[in-house]
Amino acid sequence: MTEVTRERVEAAYAALGSGDRARILEYYSEDLRWLVPGSHPLAGWYESLDAFLELMGQTHKLTGGTFRMDIQAVLVGEDCSADVCRNVALRDGADQASQSPYERMDYPVFHFMRWRDGRIIEGRDGLFGDSATAFSQFWAPFAPDGTRRDR
Repeated sequence: MTEVTRERVEAAYAALGSGDRARILEYYSEDLRWLVPGSHPLAGWYESLDAFLELMGQTHKLTGGTFRMDIQAVLVGEDCSADVCRNVALRDGADQASQSPYERMDYPVFHFMRWRDGRIIEGRDGLFGDSATAFSQFWAPFAPDGTRRDR
């Protein structure tokens, strides 16, 4: 049994960021389940690694590649980990100076992950206070002026 360690959690994030499927499979199970909270088009359960990777691809597309998760704290247990990341992104096409919650993400996000045999089998995003509303606004299909976006 592979031990869940801070280093393994950090390596899982690095693998995900690499986009290399073989490397990702070292840390994420094919039957991964992941929950994204909120009331926006990306919210809900993702019921496989492929579905989760499609989600990550969508976040990349919607942010013009600016989305990132900076790890701030990690806790580990026997078969689980919890971390807080500072998630930062700018919606694709938004003005760099925009402070609108529909266009700029910059707040902490909590991740709780269950592990089996050294790989993540389930993950859940969590948000704190007003960040939950801001998260839904950021991923909403609307621009700050109320016009519809292409998802």
